[in-house]
Amino acid sequence: MKQAVTGGRTALGIEFGSTRIKAVLVDETHQPIAMGTHDWENRLENNIWTYSLEDIWNGLQDCYRSLAGDVREKCGQELTTIGSIGFSGMMHGYMAFDRNGELLVPFRTWRNTMTGEACRELTPLFQFNIPQRWSIAHLYQAILSGEEHVEDIAFLTTLAGYIHWKLSGEKVLGIGEASGMFPIDSDAKDFHAGMIEQFDKLTASRGYAWKLGQILPRVLCAGEGAGILTEEGAKLLDPTGTLQAGIPMCPPEGDAGTGMVATNSVKVRTGNISAGTSIFSMVVTEHALSKVHEEIDMVTTPDGYPVAMVHCNNCTSDLNAWVNLFGEFAHRAGMEIDRNDLYGILYREALEGDPDCGGLVAFNYFSGEPVTGLNEGRPLFVRVPDAKFSLSNFMRCHLYSAMATLKIGNDILLKEEQVQVDSLMGHGGLFKTPVVGQRLMAAAFNSPVTVMDTASEGGAWGMAVLAAYMAEKEEGETLPDYLNNRIFAGQTGTTIAPLPEDVAGFDAFVERYKAALPVEEAACREI
Repeated sequence: MKQAVTGGRTALGIEFGSTRIKAVLVDETHQPIAMGTHDWENRLENNIWTYSLEDIWNGLQDCYRSLAGDVREKCGQELTTIGSIGFSGMMHGYMAFDRNGELLVPFRTWRNTMTGEACRELTPLFQFNIPQRWSIAHLYQAILSGEEHVEDIAFLTTLAGYIHWKLSGEKVLGIGEASGMFPIDSDAKDFHAGMIEQFDKLTASRGYAWKLGQILPRVLCAGEGAGILTEEGAKLLDPTGTLQAGIPMCPPEGDAGTGMVATNSVKVRTGNISAGTSIFSMVVTEHALSKVHEEIDMVTTPDGYPVAMVHCNNCTSDLNAWVNLFGEFAHRAGMEIDRNDLYGILYREALEGDPDCGGLVAFNYFSGEPVTGLNEGRPLFVRVPDAKFSLSNFMRCHLYSAMATLKIGNDILLKEEQVQVDSLMGHGGLFKTPVVGQRLMAAAFNSPVTVMDTASEGGAWGMAVLAAYMAEKEEGETLPDYLNNRIFAGQTGTTIAPLPEDVAGFDAFVERYKAALPVEEAACREI
């Protein structure tokens, strides 16, 4: 490890997740040798889910400080240089800057669902599904709402794009991240020129000094250089001044793209499921879908190939709240249970429940959920009087709830569109407890689900791999070839096939779940 660190034969990936910023440093074999973390949380201010700029920079610096400390502890060496660096973050959202580089309005994250009017206009205009969390939806909604800041926009980007810009001076995005801002032309490997022209015509009467193409980042594919860490950027990342400038940087990517890399799911007919605070699936498709589906987003791999994405805003937040409640009870009863053990006990109990949860229904909606047409959320648990109300059914119900909206979207993709998937990889916190999440997700998709041994490293490791790919790739070496031959050759994982009774039980639960959606709608309206 010491030789890799002193020789700069390393790659660093840092990913901004919803609740944690994580850094992973890998050596020349692409194995993690040091890590750093920083916990953070979005806040609801003036009905906007946001993080402040102070949150972003304090979080990044603390995460890097944690990483540098880990390096120092493990090899007695200061981290002064790195072979290559890449940053990733939560996709989508809205960060608009003026010509002086000042943020015009607070960062609007992917979690906000107030752009429905914009989406209802843009989707039929483009004949392409524009979800509420996409940057272009936020921009057009701001236009429709007459927000004064719009006329002053000089640059529009995402969280990952913002961090990369400040550290390198380059206003660029990786194509996978860019595909969550505005539709991509996979042949041109760039924003769709025809749709940009349509948008400019749509907004021409507003009299803005800018055109859309002028304020969007430049699009780059995996493997391309995206600038270097500047002197100013090095001090932003490491205020101690220990880290040297001049480190090559790869294109900033989104958490969807890093998840595809971390699970070796960038080839056609492969897919992955990321399950944490939010939950989404990505399937690399062989062909275009037969029609526009508002439940399915079309994005791209980090090397620009089309991907059908089903994204749901809510996954583990409600599960975590219930686990915390049980933990609080245990504490009051005089039992101190390790948090990981507590999750394991409760999750494994779910496997003892009835396949259809015995008449229980739960909605895990902390925020709105566009797949089911809700602009707000209310966590909700409902049961019929004669339901089989047991701990096992309760936990199974909440695990199903964490996956139910994703299943609704993917039933369209797999059953109606007949999209074929050869392999499906799982990663994220939901899969941390062995077997449980994996088995129930296999039931949701009626497909085998594999969790790789490296999956626990997650998107930050995937970002480090993308940084290494930029630095190491040979002439003509594609990203899928690089992953297959250099990263995942010899890697092991666990695959769980769906059980017929689980599949039938999940289907029955989802029918009850859809039937109860008016209850959730009423709760959002009245409470």
